[in-house]
Amino acid sequence: MINNPTKFLFLLTLMGGTLISTSANSWFGAWMGLEINLLSFIPLMTNSKNLLSTEASLKYFLVQALASATLLFSVILGSLLLNPALANSSYSTSLNILISSSLLLKMGAAPFHFWFPGVMEGLNWMNGLMLLTWQKIAPLMLISYTLKLDIFFSLIIILSVIIGSLGGLNQTSIRKILAYSSINHLGWLLAAMSAGENMWGLYFLIYTFLSFAIIFMMNAFKLMHVNQIFSLNSINPINKFAFFITLLSLGGLPPFLGFMPKWLVIQNLVTLGNLFTVTIMVITTLMTLFYYLRTTFGAFMLTYTEVLWNTPSPISHTLHNFALLLSMLSTLGLILISLIYTIF
Repeated sequence: MINNPTKFLFLLTLMGGTLISTSANSWFGAWMGLEINLLSFIPLMTNSKNLLSTEASLKYFLVQALASATLLFSVILGSLLLNPALANSSYSTSLNILISSSLLLKMGAAPFHFWFPGVMEGLNWMNGLMLLTWQKIAPLMLISYTLKLDIFFSLIIILSVIIGSLGGLNQTSIRKILAYSSINHLGWLLAAMSAGENMWGLYFLIYTFLSFAIIFMMNAFKLMHVNQIFSLNSINPINKFAFFITLLSLGGLPPFLGFMPKWLVIQNLVTLGNLFTVTIMVITTLMTLFYYLRTTFGAFMLTYTEVLWNTPSPISHTLHNFALLLSMLSTLGLILISLIYTIF
C-alpha cells in the first residue's frame, strides 16, 4: 500500500484528520477533522478486484455520513438553543445524549453496531487493523469530553459487552470474531473513561498492540476463517502457540498482558460502587474467552495428517522472529510491568 503514492497521500490525510479532531477547540473543528478522516479512509478501503470491499466502503460511507450529519445537527442545535441560563436544563442532557450517540455510531459501539461486522468482513487485514484501532481514536477522544457515568452510558457499556460476547459465539469468520471482540472492548473502554484519560489511554494502547500482533500473524499466514486454522499444519508449532497465547491475552486471561487494563478498570468501577455493571462485564468477558478458547482447542487438539515433504514455512525468518517477539511481550507483559513497578 505504501508503494502507491496516492494511497500514501490518503494515509497522511487520514492521520491528519484524526489529529485535527483530537486537537480541535470547537465542535465544528472536530467535525471537520472527522470528515477529512472519513473521506481519506474510503479510497483506502476500495479495491476494484474485490466486490466485498466496494460494498464495505459504501456501507461505511453511508453510516459515517449519517453520524457526521447527526453530530453537526446536534452541535448547531446546541449553539442555537442553549444559553448559559439553560446550561443545566433537560435540553443539555438531551443534546449530550444526541452528540454521544453520533460518536458511538461512528465507533460502532452497541446498539449502533449493526454496520461494524459487515464492513470488517469486506476489508483486507491491514484496513481491518486500521478500522479496529486508528479509526476509533478521534470518536473516543471526543466522547471523553461528554462522558458522565449516568444511566445512558451505563446502558451503552452493558449493551456493548453483552452484544460483543454473544455476537461472536456463532461466527466462523475470524474478521467477524475480531469485530465483535472490538465491540466488547469498546464497552470496557467506555468504562475505563470514567477513571480519566490515563486509564482509557492505557487500555487502548494495550488493545492496539494485541490487535496488531494478532492481525500481523493472520496476514502473514493468509487466514480468514476458523477452519483454516484447524488444517494449518505447515505452521511452526512455536508460532502456533505464540499466536494463540496472544489471542487469549486479547480475551483478558489473567497471567497475560491483556488482563492488566481489565484488572484496573474492575478495581476502579468497584471503588465507584458500580457492582452491577462490573458483574455483567466480567461474565461477558468469560464468554468472549470461550470463543477464543474454542478456536484454540480446535487448532491444538484435533488430529491431522502431515506429510514429511513439501511443507515450507510461508513466513520468513525476520517475520517469524518479530511475531515471536510480539507474542513474548504479550505473554510476559504483566510480569515485566509488575517487576518494573516493584523496582521503581
